[in-house]
Amino acid sequence: MKQRFGRTRATATALVAWGVLVGGGLADGGRAVAADHGIERTEAVRVAPGVTYDEFRMRLPRGTVHGHLLTVDLTDPDVSVDLLYPAAVAERAPVSELADDEDAVGAVNGDFFDISEAQHPGVEVTGAPVGPAVASGRELKGAVPNGQRFGPVLPPGATTEDVLAVGRDHRARLDRLALRGTVRSAEGSWPLRGLNQYALPVGGIGAYTAAWGPVSRRRAVCGTDTDRSAGCAKDTAAVTVRHGRVAKVGGPPGRGGIAAGSVVLLGREEGARRLRTLRVGERVRIGHGLVGQRPGLPRFAVGGFPIVRNARPVGGLNTAAVTMRTSVGIADRGRTLYLMATDGEKGRHQTGLTVRELAELMLRLGAGEAMDLDGGGSSTFVSRDPDDQELRVRNHPSTGKERPVANAIGVFSTE
Repeated sequence: MKQRFGRTRATATALVAWGVLVGGGLADGGRAVAADHGIERTEAVRVAPGVTYDEFRMRLPRGTVHGHLLTVDLTDPDVSVDLLYPAAVAERAPVSELADDEDAVGAVNGDFFDISEAQHPGVEVTGAPVGPAVASGRELKGAVPNGQRFGPVLPPGATTEDVLAVGRDHRARLDRLALRGTVRSAEGSWPLRGLNQYALPVGGIGAYTAAWGPVSRRRAVCGTDTDRSAGCAKDTAAVTVRHGRVAKVGGPPGRGGIAAGSVVLLGREEGARRLRTLRVGERVRIGHGLVGQRPGLPRFAVGGFPIVRNARPVGGLNTAAVTMRTSVGIADRGRTLYLMATDGEKGRHQTGLTVRELAELMLRLGAGEAMDLDGGGSSTFVSRDPDDQELRVRNHPSTGKERPVANAIGVFSTE
């Protein structure tokens, strides 16, 4: 697919007339903005059955925000939403590539991810996402400890376990997915504290499957539950379990692909001491699951943090940092999903948003619940052109080109 930025013929036609959607003020650091700083939107363009695209402008005292919106009707039987990700959890790719490979009709970038390890010289960057991930009903990973995350400061009450989820009932919701698991052997039963995560809790044991990929697992034992930049643990142990029996014990965290039917258990501190009691040939049972606040595993889930609940901004949102933003919103009791990203083109579209302003924006666009996704250079919005059916990058990423990301939210149509 050729990477193309900006408007196409369909959106240019829609731009002939801008209609004022909402007047009134937008909260800017808690201050009311004058009524003439409202939101203007283009006429919506049909992308696929149940999926429309439009653009909007929001005027703030410091300038104009330009954004892109995909509205998804989850009640349409031809429409579905799922997680887009590369061949492995610990891998990155541009949103346009992820969407094109899976024939999505639209997508935005997803969760924050391990993007830099400058504080850990010699440790490989994993590119793995922060929060839980579920794709097509398959559990890919759990959440890293709160102190190990990348991204803006979490508002009070939020955790890395927060997700946007879509259930098998085709309804979207904000949820929280906690990892529950055990490692059982003749030596005892121990809690499993990680699943394909770039960071493990201090003293914990994590499981790594073929879904992790070939990237080194060394990063998983670096930092602490409260300090991402803390050093790497010296007391670690790795155990390979193949078809339910211990195949290898000992050694540092490794790298390389994990074969189907095998699991690498990695422990730090107390977790390492427990793993070293295992013996080659010993039977080991590893069980795990992501448990939500509602029954049943969702068909799809991606990490982020809530910014709107019950049609109100969440308390404690950041009002200082201004950057490009990506968000997902929910309306009509989970029947409608909004995917939104702002434009990062230098010059007339330079102005970004604070997290608090993002919450106000999502409210004005119609969301009763909303989540903040990765922003800045990661913000990317793609959708299919209704004229020639090509997938195009609609916004201008702030770095001038797409940043490879850990995952994305993909919209699909059977048409």
